[in-house]
Amino acid sequence: MSTAAPEGSGNRFELLVQNVTDYAIYMLSPNGIIVSWNPGARRFKGYEAEEIIGEHFSRFYTPEDQAAGIPALALETAEHEGRFEAEGWRVRKDGSRFWAHVVIDPIREPGGQLIGFAKVTRDLTERRAAEEELRRSEERFRLLVQGVTDYAIYMLDPVGTITSWNPGAERFKGYKAEEILGQNFARFYSEEDRMAGLPSRALETAAREGRFEAEGWRIRKDGSRFWAHVIIDAIREADGELIGFAKITRDLTERRETQLALDEAREAIFQAQKMEAIGKLTGGVAHDFNNLLAVIVGSLDLARLRLATGADISRYIDNAMTAAERGATLTQRMLAFARKQELKLQSVDCVALVRNMADLLKTTLGTGVSIETRFPLHLSAAHADPAQLELALLNLAVNARDAMPGGGRIIIEGAEATLPKAQRPDLDGRRYVRLSIIDEGEGMDAATLERAREPFFTTKGIGKGTGLGLSMAHGFAEQCGGSLTIVSERGHGTTVSLWLPVAPAGMVADEPVVTSDIMAAAFVEPLVILAVDDDDLVLTNTAGMLEELGHTVFQATSGLDALRVLEQGSVDLVITDYAMPGMTGTQLADEIEERLPGLPVVIITGFAELPPNMTRRPRLDKPFKQAELARMVTSVTQGGQKLVKLAAHSDDL
Repeated sequence: MSTAAPEGSGNRFELLVQNVTDYAIYMLSPNGIIVSWNPGARRFKGYEAEEIIGEHFSRFYTPEDQAAGIPALALETAEHEGRFEAEGWRVRKDGSRFWAHVVIDPIREPGGQLIGFAKVTRDLTERRAAEEELRRSEERFRLLVQGVTDYAIYMLDPVGTITSWNPGAERFKGYKAEEILGQNFARFYSEEDRMAGLPSRALETAAREGRFEAEGWRIRKDGSRFWAHVIIDAIREADGELIGFAKITRDLTERRETQLALDEAREAIFQAQKMEAIGKLTGGVAHDFNNLLAVIVGSLDLARLRLATGADISRYIDNAMTAAERGATLTQRMLAFARKQELKLQSVDCVALVRNMADLLKTTLGTGVSIETRFPLHLSAAHADPAQLELALLNLAVNARDAMPGGGRIIIEGAEATLPKAQRPDLDGRRYVRLSIIDEGEGMDAATLERAREPFFTTKGIGKGTGLGLSMAHGFAEQCGGSLTIVSERGHGTTVSLWLPVAPAGMVADEPVVTSDIMAAAFVEPLVILAVDDDDLVLTNTAGMLEELGHTVFQATSGLDALRVLEQGSVDLVITDYAMPGMTGTQLADEIEERLPGLPVVIITGFAELPPNMTRRPRLDKPFKQAELARMVTSVTQGGQKLVKLAAHSDDL
């Protein structure tokens, strides 16, 4: 039973074929003669229908394929196997080549007799070019990876199994590709790292964040270690599915060893510089302290001799006291250099401060120099510590005098200015009071000016000074929120300026302590005081001052000794040194607070900085005079168990 095609179906099929332009669709006779031609064939191959119909289809093949009998083989295969499919080069009318995908199907009568072939060709030149470019790109990438020997570059699957291996990996880790492919990358980690789960954490981080980077020890095939920089990147499909990781490792062992050696060399240089600085400091400080000790020892020796004859010894006592105060000033200068002195910032009238220093400057600088002051009619108050400002100005004035060995003029100048931050990055653009010390000395060359503020740098010769002067002044200015500048030129003198912030509006300067206040501080109700210090000389001196003020004093040479005294009886106040072996003053105060809540404790110290828990306790800095000790006792007991009775003694003053 046969089925006839619907009427008009042949015409519809022909219309379909004739409208296809992306495929060459045409008919061949049983011996390969072209009998039909569609627009797609015309577009691909360049022949019009009247040019090609009646020609053999082998003309589309390359001469090489024609010589090899490929056209005949294609028809034979289609006839016997029912289909022929292949890809290859074909030739257009103009002689150019294109890459074609070809399908040839036999066409038979209902009885099976072959009447020809249907040939469908598609131009895949662009696709093949893209595939070829991809292949070349992959090949270049493969050659790149395989040519890298300074980095280990290899692939891992999602669980860490090694799937590729480059020569760099072989060089670093010692494994050949056939030895390591299929193994887990965790074998490169040390035993302790594997136990800590570092390999799995690295992959988890890379999967979660897209990247993992770290440095650490890794293990070679021979068991030796190397210091590695590692990067692991997650690799995903277009839909986001994780398909593995790219791992890049670099051996940084030599660089790390070089860096360690460099660090050790730097440390050695730093240590040498530190020792040199200590040597300079020791020489300068020893010179200054020897001078002061000579005055103290000589004055006290003379005082002892004169005391035996009943002569007046007040002049020698005053000399010893003056030398001791200069020693305290030297210590403050070193603390200022370290920028660790405790400043008492307040509003300072710089004009009045310089005026009040007139006698001190004349006495200190001597008769070889004249002092001139230049101040405007109005100068805002500076925000500074007046005592430290006085010390800094005195120090700068001494430097100015030393720069003029033949004598000359020193100018102390004041002004007010606002500098933009771009001009002075160390200042923040606020208003500043500028105090300048100007000399007419030899000035400094560029090399000396560059080093002028270096700690311990001095041009005064060995043993003639500590070299802390400008460093101290610079540190003081910075602690106040300002800066120090130096302008100097060889043969034209030097100007050193302290830039100090203008005091905030409404800030009032501390009232100076007058003699009557110092004397009044001594008039307190007699107390029982425990004095604690591991230095017998200091302890005896402190106890003597307190006894002169009318107090009963018990003495202890350690914290444990002090606690035993407190167990035997009650006291009104404890005054203890901070730096003691076994138990510091702070630890003693904590113990007293626990055992005897409310008992006031004063800590005496020569350190500039103490632990944070010291800030809540009264503190007295060494060295101190009896009046300062008396004021501290008064201050503490006013808020504690005893009241100062100044009014009752007002008639006695």
